[in-house]
Amino acid sequence: MGLGNELKDKLAKRAALEVKEHMIVNLGIGIPSLVPNHLPPGFPVVFQSENGIIGIGPEPVQGQEDENLCNAGGYPVSLMNGGCYTDSSIAFAMIRRGKVDLTILGSLQVSEKGDLANWIIPGKKVPGMGGATELASKAKRVIVLMTHLDKKSGSKIVRECTLPITTRSCVSMIITDRAVIYN
Repeated sequence: MGLGNELKDKLAKRAALEVKEHMIVNLGIGIPSLVPNHLPPGFPVVFQSENGIIGIGPEPVQGQEDENLCNAGGYPVSLMNGGCYTDSSIAFAMIRRGKVDLTILGSLQVSEKGDLANWIIPGKKVPGMGGATELASKAKRVIVLMTHLDKKSGSKIVRECTLPITTRSCVSMIITDRAVIYN
């Protein structure tokens, strides 16, 4: 089920409460990319994207986007003072070395044990897993932002994942349009 912009902003605003000063935070595509919009200007945090951006700022003003500044999902972003672009190997080195304090991701399902299934629906074509496996296993904390129900009105929070698992026992918090769940 899709969410309107107001509900997406509500989820992102709630997730922003989990961002603490001086953290390095990786933002997944979609709703997680809205989190910087809900922090005060100058808040001391570094947002990172696996395509190589270090220092993502709030969403750019509509009409003033720079087509060369895009997050891993291809959406325009702004860059904080001191922010930079690197190649993705630097971004993944930060992830693999455990330098990311928090990752905020979307998901298709999360099990009661904190298993994450967020990369494929069987039968659908996708370009690949992306960085979700490494992020979910190497970040110090994993928060999932998602709708509570799927398109068929079934819960995405399940006893056991029926979709292919990205990483086991990694999710520490789920924020949905209906609940905030600590794992």
